[in-house]
Amino acid sequence: MNRTFASLSVMAGALALSACKTTAPDVLPPDPVPSTGDTSTGGTTSQGPAVGSQAHFEQTINGQNVIYFDTDRYNIDSADAAALQTQAQYLARYPSVTITVEGHADERGTREYNLALGERRANSAKNYLVSLGVDAGRIQTVSYGKERPVALGSDEASWARNRRAVSVVIN
Repeated sequence: MNRTFASLSVMAGALALSACKTTAPDVLPPDPVPSTGDTSTGGTTSQGPAVGSQAHFEQTINGQNVIYFDTDRYNIDSADAAALQTQAQYLARYPSVTITVEGHADERGTREYNLALGERRANSAKNYLVSLGVDAGRIQTVSYGKERPVALGSDEASWARNRRAVSVVIN
């Protein structure tokens, strides 16, 4: 019984494979059409990423989508203010773009403490953007606490890179 089933399976497989066409089709599909470069609707150009994308955001603001904080702090210093002003200018130029500000902390402290600190950092960045004229409805916040480090290590340099707020385009 098993041999018969096995033989039938092999014959069915061979028959199915023999039905496959091994030559190229007579007519090929047309070549892809290059993009028109219409950036007003969010299209792409050969010069860069689509308007309103995360890559366009970072490229336009020269990578200033991350601000850093001192230990146990969530205040905006002058370097942070400059980065946030650049972000606000981008958001003013592209009013359909919305962002999420992610708050992060280093590995020290409890999970609960770092989630609360990350939330304060994200809200601090959001409030500064709102004070510069960005509609609060275009900015969401989320805290990841110490759950998403960018630098793995238990030293001051790693901790300093993880104490941050990151602006991410969500549309």
